[in-house]
Amino acid sequence: MSVLTSPRGKVEVVHCRRTESQDIYCIKSLIRKFTCKLFGKLNIIYLLEKANLAVTLCNDKEEIMAQATFLDYPNWNVAKQDDWVSVFRELDGDIPCTPLNTLFMHLFVAVDEYSVGCCKEILRTVYKAVPELQFVFLIVPSYMSLGSTLITVFDQVGNIPCLTYEEDFAVHICHRHSHYPQLHVRKARVEDHDDLMPIFMRYDTILKETYGEYFLAELIEAQDEENHAVVCEVEGTAVGFMSVCSRVNLQLLHECFDLGPFHGLCFPHPDDVLESPQELSVQRSQDAQLHSATRGHQKGVQESQPTVSPSVGEGVEGNIAREAASEEALTAVQSGNVSEPEDIEKLSDVSTGYAQDHHVSSRSLASLLLPEEPIHFRPIYRGASAAFCIQLFCIDEKYEARSLDFMNFVFSLFSDKNFCVISLPHLTPEFILIQNFVKMVPFNTCTLEQDLYVFHRAGLLKSINIRFATLLDTPGVENLVSTLMLNKSILEDLDCYNKARKDPDGTPLQAFVAEIAEQIVGIAVIRNEMDIEYIRSHYNIEDFIYFSHHQREEHGHMHHFALNPIFRHYTKFFLKEILRLGFKSCLYYPVYPKSRAGKFQNPYAHSLTSALHYLVPVRPRRQIVYPLEKLGINAPSKAVSKDPMSYALNHTNRKLTLEPKITVNAKIIVVGASNVGISFLETLVFCSHLKFNNLTLISTHGLPGKKLLDTEQRKFLASDHCFNDKDYALMSLCSWVNVVVGRMTGIDRAAKHVVLSTDEIVLYDHLILCTGQQYQVPRPTEADISQHLTNREVPNSSQRWYTGKVPCNHFTLNEEEDCFKALTWIRNNSITTEGNVIVYGNTIDTYTTVETLLNLGVSGSRIHLVQPPPASTITCINNYSVESAVADALGAAGVTMYRDAILAQWNDGLHPDPIYSASFTTPTKPFRLQCSMFFSFCEKNVDYETFKALNDACLVYDGRLVIDTNFHTNDIAIRVAGSLTKFSNRYYSNEWTHSNFSSKEIGFQLAAAMLHLFDPTLEPVTEPPADLDRLIPMYKGAKIQGGILPGSYHYLHIAKPAIPTPLEVQMAQPNYGLEIVTGSAKNGTYFRIHINKYKMVETITCLSREPFPTSNYIRLFGQHEQLLNNLCARYDENLITDLYSYFTEPWCLALFHDRFIDLRKELRQILASKEEEDLPSIEQLAHQIEDEEINPTEKPRQYLKRVFEESVYKTLVERSTLDYLRYNRYHLPMYAWPGII
Repeated sequence: MSVLTSPRGKVEVVHCRRTESQDIYCIKSLIRKFTCKLFGKLNIIYLLEKANLAVTLCNDKEEIMAQATFLDYPNWNVAKQDDWVSVFRELDGDIPCTPLNTLFMHLFVAVDEYSVGCCKEILRTVYKAVPELQFVFLIVPSYMSLGSTLITVFDQVGNIPCLTYEEDFAVHICHRHSHYPQLHVRKARVEDHDDLMPIFMRYDTILKETYGEYFLAELIEAQDEENHAVVCEVEGTAVGFMSVCSRVNLQLLHECFDLGPFHGLCFPHPDDVLESPQELSVQRSQDAQLHSATRGHQKGVQESQPTVSPSVGEGVEGNIAREAASEEALTAVQSGNVSEPEDIEKLSDVSTGYAQDHHVSSRSLASLLLPEEPIHFRPIYRGASAAFCIQLFCIDEKYEARSLDFMNFVFSLFSDKNFCVISLPHLTPEFILIQNFVKMVPFNTCTLEQDLYVFHRAGLLKSINIRFATLLDTPGVENLVSTLMLNKSILEDLDCYNKARKDPDGTPLQAFVAEIAEQIVGIAVIRNEMDIEYIRSHYNIEDFIYFSHHQREEHGHMHHFALNPIFRHYTKFFLKEILRLGFKSCLYYPVYPKSRAGKFQNPYAHSLTSALHYLVPVRPRRQIVYPLEKLGINAPSKAVSKDPMSYALNHTNRKLTLEPKITVNAKIIVVGASNVGISFLETLVFCSHLKFNNLTLISTHGLPGKKLLDTEQRKFLASDHCFNDKDYALMSLCSWVNVVVGRMTGIDRAAKHVVLSTDEIVLYDHLILCTGQQYQVPRPTEADISQHLTNREVPNSSQRWYTGKVPCNHFTLNEEEDCFKALTWIRNNSITTEGNVIVYGNTIDTYTTVETLLNLGVSGSRIHLVQPPPASTITCINNYSVESAVADALGAAGVTMYRDAILAQWNDGLHPDPIYSASFTTPTKPFRLQCSMFFSFCEKNVDYETFKALNDACLVYDGRLVIDTNFHTNDIAIRVAGSLTKFSNRYYSNEWTHSNFSSKEIGFQLAAAMLHLFDPTLEPVTEPPADLDRLIPMYKGAKIQGGILPGSYHYLHIAKPAIPTPLEVQMAQPNYGLEIVTGSAKNGTYFRIHINKYKMVETITCLSREPFPTSNYIRLFGQHEQLLNNLCARYDENLITDLYSYFTEPWCLALFHDRFIDLRKELRQILASKEEEDLPSIEQLAHQIEDEEINPTEKPRQYLKRVFEESVYKTLVERSTLDYLRYNRYHLPMYAWPGII
């Protein structure tokens, strides 16, 4: 906040923020004729799209006072976008302007009364936001004066001609030192104590309480050759302090962090042990396989091996999950050929020997693995320490942006040191100084509760130059990327660029190098993005850009990016220069999913970019399933409707190059890869302005989405349609989330860590439990059926866990891995040709499993479906028509069904492994079945190990884990969501649990409830009133289940969240609404829609022998029946005989569009707005009629319709609808709009 005073004495409290699209109207209102003469006639939207930095100044009422726009190239076409440096250096050789330290003002507007103050405040903010910035240029026609405002901050330096027409333009400059100067740094003196103590006390009082009131003076007095204290000052007053020491505990750091990229922070020594001799030959063979990858063809590490042990497979998965972090660290500093003076020659002190050790270290950076994973060799460094550390640092918040000014001075105090390190508690907010440091990756065994940051002396160099690559750069690039797994692909693309400037397929190719002191420190390869129509239609890139303001050739596809970690803080500058030099405005980087377990990486993979965390992930868009044959020539283009391999998209553009992300270092541990947990992680990952450094998932099988059953249409288990394999590929959570493969066996709440089955521990700040409930191994009652016992005579064992050895041919299917094991067992043990299969349970998964078995070739006569007594009167399908069709299909297939049967014994009470027979009791007489394979789908429950961990941690457990309405347990650091939970009894709502709601929505709401802890841009959360705190939240997302049932029936059921009730009871209610049914369940043409009393679609049930577009039908939920082309009226008039056909008609495709909900909101906003001053809005009219404030002579509906048609609202609604169709015509070409006919 700052205070501006006008010449007339008026005062305004103002603040600066990034310009937003809604500011455009106000910006236009501030443009004067004089503005147009200075800057030319501008398209404001286009200018903001291409701007690197746009700043808006607002008062405390959020009224816009001023706005300025800055780009990294000059306006008025006085120089080429990619070649302006030489022009401006010729103008004045004393101005060392570079692309790194220069911006150009392309627009400035302000409220006249405060314009001078606004201009100075904006420039101060810009210099504060961009620490490297030294100069801001302003170019105006030479015949124009700057006016009374700009002349106060800009000085003329000369004239230059225009490239397009004969006219000179005046060049004016604004220097940093006039607004936010660099700080003067010197050795600290005792008399600085009084200036510094208020700054220290503002942040923390612990030092004073621990070491006394004069600890700072004592620290300054204690300076010697190893300890120094420095201050920065402004006008003779100390405003910042740094204490540095040359004593660093390198042994501890070597044990806890992977310091290989920086040679262990030591000088090279002949006795350094950088690799294990025993593993060298193995590494070389593995490296040879890894390096054989190319963009079009890549072999997997284990491709030639017939089998892969679980530990090896999981180890590879862990490496891939952390590859985004490790590859950046593995871009080791290559040196030995630097010939620059003192500052630059320090680069040569980092050994190149680490290049050969990258395989070992990449594995050491992986997530926690199973115990079979071997302990990898760690290098031994015998050289002297090359590092000093920052012990104490503090600076006045007003000058924090100049924190890096300390570094030149402190490095001069330690002329024999190359590295500066600082360790911080991991919850410390990332302040500006450490944003220039490299955060080191800890080993799995790290016991320090602090993060380590490293800065190299060479990182202070400002002479970085980004340019197009040449043939002479090839040796330098080879040296740079020699440690990267896909270095061969990078070098091949660089060779293509040098030879032909294009790909083999003819696509233009561009290669850029980053150069410092004649040494190549970075490489990037991009090509024109040829699939931009597909990207626009399948990803929400319009969350970040106005697509129509970007030319096709301005979209670039990034193939490779590697930058020496010393210069990691220049990553955004590198990206900005790629856009400027390449005449691009957007860059896209795809991350393809890895293939099956036997593969190392997808054959489409690019080299993993070390810039990934500087890009923003782009959400995929939900696609319409088109009836292409019915649409004919009105179908979308093939560029939109094609279905190539799915990938996660990352993006940056000119607007984002100077926009920082908010770093969150809190350790957020998610236990369980359930739909709730995945939805929670997805929500956090796609917060584009936040960067979560410590997201970790603990799961028994890692991340889902491995496509283990990709060749099987039937996948044993029913689906809730929250996520599928394609969704996992589009998210690429492995790029952002650390994966720990293991099971949680304990929680230490005091130490805040989770204990795994491998006895490893994982520390947490926030623990999220989403383990859910699973099918458990049933516990036989041990009833002797020879005594002809009935169900009433046997003890109830359903509430007890089975603790014996699980038989090898017993399967409880909870995840895809379980299904894959079952499928493998079936194929390896000839189950399709011999032996009985028992499917035990009464959930929908029993039906989908039976259908899968039938489809695999198991004879129905050898399948026995045994259903235990139901826990309630509600069946899993809850629709008699569907149930009877499925029962008939089971009978026709020869499947034998047994009802109300309780498992009594395996193998007649003998050793149960493997199971040869199973005995059951019933209400009448028991029976015994031969068994080759036993599937159990008894009622889901909490896993015993999970229950024990929760119980031992003293978390309140009452049948399920007890939570409040904000997902909290009795431990504020532990949140729980999903079917594992129940609400506290104080809410008096035991019948409502998270199981009643959509898992995806639960995960989203959990993330939303936590985001206010990390996101300062959100409004602070206010505590609800005491009476409202007693109400449980009601979520509105549809509850979905579906699958393929016996008879090859494709089944889908969509319903609102509700307490389970038999369908017959629901239909008997007087306010039930209307049921619309077409087709027959037995014929496989059944389609049922329930319209509630408010005329909204509340339930959808489909049973069809043919596949149908499930994602389309899900969009029908919650729609008004009139929106469905007057569904009820048409059905009453017998105009609808087949709902399947009805919903493939072209009129309804807009309903399935992902942005249709936005159109509905926009139209609702129009009707709620007051467009005419003397008339109420349509919404107000409706309320007045309802409240009987007005009594129209005609029917209310007719009255509202007449008013709507006679007012401006009709025109506004029509215009908005047509704009929607026009803007989305690539998805909806089947709709006509004015001008196309």
